Amino acid sequence: MSLGAIPGTGPNTSPLPVIRKSKVKSLADLPTDRTLVMGILNITEDSFSDGGEYLDADVAIDRGLKLLYSGADIIDVGGESTRPGAKDVDPELERSRIIPVIETLVKAGAIVSVDTMHVGTARAAINAGAHIINDVSGLTYEPGMPELIAETGVPYVLMHRRGTAQSMVAEANYENVLTEVVGELRTLRDEFVAKGVAPEQIIIDPGLGFAKDAEHNWALLGHLDAIEELGHRVLIGTSRKRFLGELLAESGSSRPPLERDTATAATTVLAAKDQVWAVRVHDVVGSRDAIEVVKAYGSH
Repeated sequence: MSLGAIPGTGPNTSPLPVIRKSKVKSLADLPTDRTLVMGILNITEDSFSDGGEYLDADVAIDRGLKLLYSGADIIDVGGESTRPGAKDVDPELERSRIIPVIETLVKAGAIVSVDTMHVGTARAAINAGAHIINDVSGLTYEPGMPELIAETGVPYVLMHRRGTAQSMVAEANYENVLTEVVGELRTLRDEFVAKGVAPEQIIIDPGLGFAKDAEHNWALLGHLDAIEELGHRVLIGTSRKRFLGELLAESGSSRPPLERDTATAATTVLAAKDQVWAVRVHDVVGSRDAIEVVKAYGSH
C-alpha cells in the first residue's frame, strides 16, 4: 500500500495537530441549561496526576484539542503545579509553557481558562486570547490581581485557600469549615469588588483539597447551596483528588489518581444536581455523560 493512501501520511501531512474551528466563539455561546465541563490541561512537571505528560507544546496542543473535541466547554491551561508541596515556578517559565498553547487553542475556537496565580502571566494570557483567569491563590493573592481583573473585565475564579502550596496542609484547621470558608470567601470577594471588579465577573470555587482534609471536602460538597448563596457562579474541582483516593483505599493503600475518574464523575452528579456552573475535571467524557444523566433525570 502506498503511503499516500494511509490517513495521516503524504505530502500535505504535518506532524502538528490539525486545527478545526469550533462553533463556540465566546463565553456567551456556552450552554446555560446544564453544568459546564472544564477540561484540565496541565503543562507542568509535577502535577499530582499527569505531571510531565504535556510539557511539549505540540503534545499539549494535541491534548487540548482532544479535550475540546470530546466535549469540554472550557479548557483550563496551567503552567505551574498547585498541589500541596509543589515548588514555585518562575512566571517567565510559566508563560513560555502556556502562551503558545493558549494562542493555538483560541484559534481553534476553544474557550480557554488560565490557571495562574501571577499577575504578569494573567495579563499575558488575556492578551493571547484567554477568556477566564482561574486563580487558586485564595487569601494570599498577588498584589495587583484585582486591579488587572477590573481593568480587563474578564471573568475571574476566586478560590478559597489558606496559605501557600507549601503551607496549606497545616492550615486545614476549622471549627466549622462551612461557616469559615463562606465567611473568608465573602471577605475576599468584597476586597475584589472594592478594587473595581464587577460582581458578575466573579466565579466562586470553595477550593476542595486546598487547606482542607477529606472531612472538610465532604462537608463543603454536602452544602454547596451555602456557597451559591454568595450570589456568584460556582466552580467545583474534585477531579482525582486525594480524598477520593482515600475513600476508595484498599488494604490501607489509597486508590491511584488515574483510577479515580469514576468517583470523580459521581461527584459531578452531585454538583450538577446542585446546579453549579461548572466542574473542573481530567476525564471530560465521564463528566459530560454524568451531566446528561442528571439533566434527563431532572426533566421527568
